[in-house]
Amino acid sequence: MSACCTPGRPCTGGAATDLLPLPSVRRAGAAPPVTLRAMAELPGGVFRMGDAFGEGYHADREGPVREVAVAPFAIDTTAVSNAAWAEFAAATGHRTDAERYGSSFVFHLLVHPSAERGVLGRVAGAPWWLGVTGAAWDAPEGPGSDLEGRADHPVVHISHDDALAYCAWAGLRLPTEAEWEYAARGGRTGARYPWGDDLTPGGREMCNTWRGRFPYRSERPGGRTGTVPVTAYEPNGFGLFNTSGNVWEWCSDAFGPGERVIRGGSYLCHASYCHRYRVAARSHNTPDSSTGHGGFRCARDLADTPAAKGRTAP
Repeated sequence: MSACCTPGRPCTGGAATDLLPLPSVRRAGAAPPVTLRAMAELPGGVFRMGDAFGEGYHADREGPVREVAVAPFAIDTTAVSNAAWAEFAAATGHRTDAERYGSSFVFHLLVHPSAERGVLGRVAGAPWWLGVTGAAWDAPEGPGSDLEGRADHPVVHISHDDALAYCAWAGLRLPTEAEWEYAARGGRTGARYPWGDDLTPGGREMCNTWRGRFPYRSERPGGRTGTVPVTAYEPNGFGLFNTSGNVWEWCSDAFGPGERVIRGGSYLCHASYCHRYRVAARSHNTPDSSTGHGGFRCARDLADTPAAKGRTAP
């Protein structure tokens, strides 16, 4: 089991004997063809990576601050959206790890009423996470839920292995952790957030994180919580959206044996529990794990020509 804010299943290697029975899950219809993917081309160079404020969790190994060099690269300005993933799924027939295992993790306040009978249990140490039979990218709150009105939201319930499959189809790759942080900083040196050191400058909300008493009650309008569109809030200095909050994003790097790095925090992060929405923050999960707040964005070397240019968009 990984960090308690990002629940996961032990890495099994995908052996058939480890899989749960696959339930019948209603699939969303394929999205219409989408247009040119938006990628920011970045010059690279040397930047200061890590937590400059001593605010990170010791086990996350955010420090010390060190100079890191990255080569020129391009990175998606947004996380991969539901519309983009639907196009990939329709073109390839790819079944996510959540679909193959037959379940994924859903935040307890989001479980669809029709899915309550499929709750498998709570995560030890993080009981707000429920294993839900049939939860997947196109049924993010479990059977009975769908993607209506969320084509431009980030796709969730995506494992590291799923993200790699998408990247291979698109002729792209996952960003390295150093590339991700360089891009997320948007040209700022040592700042807490992509926009500076103040979480809410002038009282303005700059990212999608938890607001209220975690994990019991959201104080957002209507008590809502969950994802927002991939282009919500202001972009950073490099034109990237939502590198703090909304969804965790997979990187290519290993965190430790059997785990991969995730960056950016999510709509469930809150200072009272998990302040991993800081730009230096990092966490981890097993590569076959998926959650209702886990997605990704893609990158490429600037010398590359994507084999699937034009296939994805917010």
